[in-house]
Amino acid sequence: MRWFWLLLLGVLLGGVGGYIGSTYQTPMYQSATKFLVSRAPDQRVSDVGYISDQQLALTYIQLLTTQPVLDAASAKVGYKVDGSQITGQLVRDTLLIQVTVEDSDANRAALIANSLISVLIDQNEIIQASRFAASEESLQAQLKQMEQQIAALQIEISLVSEQTQKDQQKEVNAQIKSLQESILGVQKEISAVSPSGQTTPTPEQMNLIKEKELRLERLQSTLDFYQQIYLNLLNGEISTSNSQAVDLEQKRSTLTQYQQIYSNLLNSYESVRLARLRNTPNVVQVEQAEPAKRPIRPRPLTNAALGCTVGLLIAAGIIFLIEYLDNTIKSPEEIAQLFEAPVIGYIPEVKSSRSREALMSADEPRSPFAESLRSLRTNLEFSSVDKPLRVLLVTSGGPGEGKTTLAANLGMVMAQAGKRVIVVDADLRRPKLHKFLGVNNRVGLSDIFLNHRTIQAITRPWRDSDMGVITSGSLPPNPAELLASDKMRQFIEGLKEQCDIAIIDSPPILVADAAVLASRVDGVLVVMNPGKTDRNSGSATFEQLRRVNARVLGVIFNRIPANRAEYYGGYHHYSQYYSYYAASDGSTPPQSGRKRKETGEMINFVSDESSDRPRS
Repeated sequence: MRWFWLLLLGVLLGGVGGYIGSTYQTPMYQSATKFLVSRAPDQRVSDVGYISDQQLALTYIQLLTTQPVLDAASAKVGYKVDGSQITGQLVRDTLLIQVTVEDSDANRAALIANSLISVLIDQNEIIQASRFAASEESLQAQLKQMEQQIAALQIEISLVSEQTQKDQQKEVNAQIKSLQESILGVQKEISAVSPSGQTTPTPEQMNLIKEKELRLERLQSTLDFYQQIYLNLLNGEISTSNSQAVDLEQKRSTLTQYQQIYSNLLNSYESVRLARLRNTPNVVQVEQAEPAKRPIRPRPLTNAALGCTVGLLIAAGIIFLIEYLDNTIKSPEEIAQLFEAPVIGYIPEVKSSRSREALMSADEPRSPFAESLRSLRTNLEFSSVDKPLRVLLVTSGGPGEGKTTLAANLGMVMAQAGKRVIVVDADLRRPKLHKFLGVNNRVGLSDIFLNHRTIQAITRPWRDSDMGVITSGSLPPNPAELLASDKMRQFIEGLKEQCDIAIIDSPPILVADAAVLASRVDGVLVVMNPGKTDRNSGSATFEQLRRVNARVLGVIFNRIPANRAEYYGGYHHYSQYYSYYAASDGSTPPQSGRKRKETGEMINFVSDESSDRPRS
């Protein structure tokens, strides 16, 4: 409850920060599409050597955010697609993959989602084709090479056939012309041999003519043969020689072999393509992405709730860290465990001026502050049954812990019990008692040493009570030597003759002055502020007191905050103190801490662990 305000502040700041932060965020829309990835037909025959269906789907989820897919999608939609916009997940117990895209524009988010699936299908074809690319490229190169060789061989065969035909036509034509010239020459020879007119040829002429005619017939017959050959050549009939026929037949046989090889390569190429198609997983979009109608974030109320939670956790962490690092003394149990000493008094915190705090036990004797001092007085009386206390020393581990205020008020409540009390300010370095009680400090303790004054001469009664006050007087240059002198011992012995009990306010125990005084008094009260006095200071205080063999009566918890009364010992019964007095005498009880808070002053009080003990 003490830190409840910090928890509430953390919740409030977290909630407000979450809500305000949401209003400044850019609205983000989300569109989702689904696609199915099925394994290739050949992979379904046996799972040996292949990945599972789930692994295949997860592989395609990772493929969605690869740079080639993102670049292709960016080029398709016309703007940059970032991988952080895309989320893919496998739909439970299915092979469906849900792709979610976030963008500040709803239409653009849907377009990116649909474009991603289209690009993924294309990339899937490219990736799977790369597995057979080497075989396909090799076969394509061989097919192209074989096509070139077949074409070249066909041209060679065609050229050989055409050249042979032309040569034969040219040769036959030359023979025909030669025969025609020979026939013409023979005809001329016959005309020249034959007699003219009615002249009868001679036998020699007849023989010569017959010989010429026979020759003419042979030439004409040969001419007819070559003319027939020429006609055949014109009709495409080729007559080749043995060597030409052998060469042409070899070329045609090679062409047949090339064509057979080309057919085998083409079959192999088609087999590779078929294998690629049968081993390519199938990617199918089963649901188109649609533009979202409302943004998925920011959600101010949700963010405010999360901010409240985060603020609460941070505040709780801060509280835990503060408590964990807190090295101060908080409870009587710690005093008993660390120093083996009891806590004999619990003094509540008083929110008022210092002078008012000093006079509280006199001005408001029925206040919780005064009641706690009376409880302390009772505890001291019971602790000194065997050995009465005549001189008490009030000290602390450090300055500012309220020992001067406590010494003055403790002296007052003892005086109210009918005892003669003298309160002595033995702090010869920074005296404060005269300021709290509003008395003159021109004559005091130091005059015992310097001016040889008596105790009666330096003691001043405070108001009309049984309490006397001895202030510090002028400050000497060597207070430790003065307090350790025989005169100081004699002064303490003289106090016992002048009063029932003397209360000495000393400097902090870490100063040598307090250690000297602690060894000479009947008992020492150590003042600590719970929650402020750290353990190291407390340990040093008790260690110093043990060294001088001081009699430590106990620890006084001073200035206990009202909001931590339960924490520092559970002394809450003072809150019932007012109703008791109001019921007993009908008088109006003194203002409680709560009422004082309304008027600018507040007395915080706690209850006494020893509430079952008798009270004065």
